[in-house]
Amino acid sequence: MTKKKFITDIKPGDNIEDLFILSEKSLSQKKDGSYFLNVSLSDKTGTIKGVIWDNSEQIMSTVSTYDIVMVQGNVTEYRGIFQLVIKKISICPKDSINSSDFVPATRRNIDNMYSRLLKVTESIKTEYFKKLLEAFWNDEAFLKKFKTAPAAKRMHHAYLGGLLEHSLSTALLAEKIAGHYSGIDLDLLLTAAILHDIGKIREFEYQFTIGYSDEGRLLSHIIIGIQMIDEKIRQVENFSDEHAILLRHMIISHHGTREYGSPEPPKTIEAVLLNYIDEIDSKVNGIREFIAQDNSNENWTSYHKVLERYFYIGKTNKK
Repeated sequence: MTKKKFITDIKPGDNIEDLFILSEKSLSQKKDGSYFLNVSLSDKTGTIKGVIWDNSEQIMSTVSTYDIVMVQGNVTEYRGIFQLVIKKISICPKDSINSSDFVPATRRNIDNMYSRLLKVTESIKTEYFKKLLEAFWNDEAFLKKFKTAPAAKRMHHAYLGGLLEHSLSTALLAEKIAGHYSGIDLDLLLTAAILHDIGKIREFEYQFTIGYSDEGRLLSHIIIGIQMIDEKIRQVENFSDEHAILLRHMIISHHGTREYGSPEPPKTIEAVLLNYIDEIDSKVNGIREFIAQDNSNENWTSYHKVLERYFYIGKTNKK
């Protein structure tokens, strides 16, 4: 089964009979005590809100988050936001679905990005750092997932290939920024920049939609990444104990604060740099994706709830 129309092409007044991922659902109560069901429906181009007025409690118990559903309904506009008023919804077997209709993918060439990452690896002069990275590149099972995984569920690089794209971008930024300061251990910074998010290959599940795995929810990509790095370090002869500790510290501190998931804040110059480099790349990518999805044809985007601001597009930057 294949989708007929993607969310970015939907307009008010459209009658819809199509496939979507049920990405969220919540039961709400009307003033008269009866219930209705709010849902979010997704495909690779975005998300649309939906509402089910009839038989909501029964439907709530029969469909689950991340099910692929066939939806019949019509599109309205409510408070400036498109909404699908759903008349019928039913589960579709996933083995009959084209997954590429639902999970967005990087627009960049995977092989070209990986080749460039290999060049960064070759530039590293410290032998045990280079061998550590090569241990990952020679692991076919890891490499397949590393080239495919997203870097996030929503905020940045939230698409297939996003992890590779983000890791490469972070490493290239590290090369540029490290040259501005004296006394930086560039090899340590580059290794950490490349590996800081590798735990995301196991933190996320991403066959039909991007969601958290049980391991990801229980441990987080930071803990998973430390486990993966330690496993590979054991395969490298004469790996410096001090550098192993410094590398682990950069992985656990790259989110900057405990509030954002890091067990410890950055306590070395290289760790501070990695935290800000990661923040720059994730924020810029997330904002660009947000702007790209805005179809208001105005000089300003809609309101970004997480970042709590509008973004100026300008007349010359419109699509």
